[in-house]
Amino acid sequence: MATQAKEVEFFFTEDTQLTKCMRIRALSLQQKNTKPQEGEKLLKPNEYVYRLDFIKQKLTFLWWKVQLKTPGEVIITGTSQHWTPDLTNLMTRQLLEPSAIFCKKTDDDEVECNEADAQEFGERLCELAKIRKVMFFILTFADGTEPGNVTCSVGFKA
Repeated sequence: MATQAKEVEFFFTEDTQLTKCMRIRALSLQQKNTKPQEGEKLLKPNEYVYRLDFIKQKLTFLWWKVQLKTPGEVIITGTSQHWTPDLTNLMTRQLLEPSAIFCKKTDDDEVECNEADAQEFGERLCELAKIRKVMFFILTFADGTEPGNVTCSVGFKA
């Protein structure tokens, strides 16, 4: 929702193709009884790959908008600008800190988060947007939350 002419909102969209590709990698290793590369990040069943497409690149972070339809938790972890998911495996050192953690305790509660971590993560997105047109994220769904029950976006001043 853009309330001012210079305010833009980017929605996280699930990258089903990339999620599927990363799950195939994990399954392949399991079937071959092979260990992943040292430091390789394999998707867990409750983790999905999402992306943000930056249509503008000079941004100032304003806010997060995360809506959970049911009680639970979603953790948004960014990946560094060096990850090329179509060519290389994701390494744990390419995951950005801090993650933004959003949770809802009951159906009536507002979504809560650690404001400092969310702010720092949002500001880091602005820096990465200067050099990236697309950024990938690992969204971890916990405590009863599933991808269909969550919408996430981030707002910037352009």
